[in-house]
Amino acid sequence: MNKYGPDPNKAFPNENIPSLCYIKNVIKRPNIIVGDYTYYDDCDGAEKFEKHVTHHYEFNGDKLIIGKFCAIAKGVEFIMNGANHRMCSVTTYPFNIMGGGWEKATPKLEELPLKGDTVIGNDVWIGQNVTFLPGVHVGDGAIIGANSVVSKDVPPYHIVGGNPIKVIRKRFDDKTIEFLLNLKWWNWTPEKIFDNLEILCSGDISKIKTLV
Repeated sequence: MNKYGPDPNKAFPNENIPSLCYIKNVIKRPNIIVGDYTYYDDCDGAEKFEKHVTHHYEFNGDKLIIGKFCAIAKGVEFIMNGANHRMCSVTTYPFNIMGGGWEKATPKLEELPLKGDTVIGNDVWIGQNVTFLPGVHVGDGAIIGANSVVSKDVPPYHIVGGNPIKVIRKRFDDKTIEFLLNLKWWNWTPEKIFDNLEILCSGDISKIKTLV
């Protein structure tokens, strides 16, 4: 342990909890980008996070981008653009990937319904068995309920759940949300975070405003 918290460059920050992994330190794919302190919790192998990012092919050019201080529970799946089939033709069947001469029907990228990068903000809490569809954006401070299917963008500091997701409620009023988005506490130094942990974790949200 460092003087000001765990080392963000260690794969397993707490040796007593081997299911928690800071996933930026185990990712090998260049098209997955994860911020400091974001963890995946899985007793079946948290270091295998990349297996939960499916249909992710470099030729599509899409990225999975996850911010800092996110908490990701077991069973998450990020479905990337490679899962999409051509929909403008008579059939959606992917003949080309089967081989045997069917490669002549390989679609052009512009014929596929590509949705762009999948982006998860900072300080996002993702419940168990959540599925993300290609190209969704999740705002800072959001909470995704367990077993949800994230089929559309999620506003910052909103709680969503269901299949497909629906907004359950805002976490705070609009002025507080705006304040927190401008505060960007996740970009503070480790020293500043350490010194203000009690305020960051307080149930009295007004205390955070005393720091500015």
